[in-house]
Amino acid sequence: MRKVCFGILSFVFSLLFLACKGNQEPLRIYAIIHDEEAKALTELFTQKTGIPATYLRATTGELVSRVIAEKDSPQADILLGGASSYHMQADAAGALESYASPVARNLPKYAVSPDNTWTGFCVLTLGVGINTARFAEKFPGVAAPKTWEDLLNPAFKGEIVMTDPVASSTSYLFVQLQLQRLGWDKGWEYLLKLAPSVGQFPDSGSAPPKLIGTGEYALGIAYLHALTKYRSQGFDIQLVAPPQSVGDVDCIAILKNTKNLAAAKKFVDFMLSPEAQELMSSLDFTIPVNPEAKPVKGSIPIADIDLIEYDTKKASDQRKQVLDRWTKEVK
Repeated sequence: MRKVCFGILSFVFSLLFLACKGNQEPLRIYAIIHDEEAKALTELFTQKTGIPATYLRATTGELVSRVIAEKDSPQADILLGGASSYHMQADAAGALESYASPVARNLPKYAVSPDNTWTGFCVLTLGVGINTARFAEKFPGVAAPKTWEDLLNPAFKGEIVMTDPVASSTSYLFVQLQLQRLGWDKGWEYLLKLAPSVGQFPDSGSAPPKLIGTGEYALGIAYLHALTKYRSQGFDIQLVAPPQSVGDVDCIAILKNTKNLAAAKKFVDFMLSPEAQELMSSLDFTIPVNPEAKPVKGSIPIADIDLIEYDTKKASDQRKQVLDRWTKEVK
């Protein structure tokens, strides 16, 4: 089934390439970020550089697996989006190209990989979204959760939505948060206690904010910026930034053996620029990594969130072990 899906995606991707105008080789992008952001960013890049660009949007797990499988003959030039641990996984498989962008000189250390194979372009933090009306209807007199432990209230069974960590970097970050802040055994105890209360495990990180916003669930675990975006559109969402949360960076990387290296480097430089990061923030309320870029009004500053010291290498090294256990014991 996976081979069939990859084949279909390749066919669609090829049609997109043929649709590009002009004789110049288009920059090919595997996009984990949302379609709206990918479209706006590629259009601005083409406008500024004259280089045509096209993208294929899919989930984190699917595209990272694809990048690794295609490492000897990549069908794209850029991997855009996904938490750092996923890029570490692709790097360990030898699928990423090293590139030290001159724009990265002023970026925080946590946003640049030691071997320059990936670079962060925005900061992501986890939180809880609450549909105020549904929560009040379902749980009259019950206090809204303020901590991760509060989600374990058995009354919430079936009213929580979170993504599947096998497919989504959002949820894998949540799983690793519990394992790192509580320790391995207590972390798994927490996860296995929470899982029966989850009513749905969609694949895409964009699903929980939407399902919370439309009132299909009372509670959702998601990135705070995604929840903020839906709230800004008028949806009835209360934001909670629990203490001992986690932050990571959404990353960009050039794929090893790309035949379009010069254009790929220009796209990395573009994504690290203040202009691109401010555009990204204006669309989805993410926090820019570039200190010269200003986040959009309404986003939650990193300084206001209590974060643990997150070990991205441990998260990457443990991925297979953690997801195998999750698949066996939860799904």
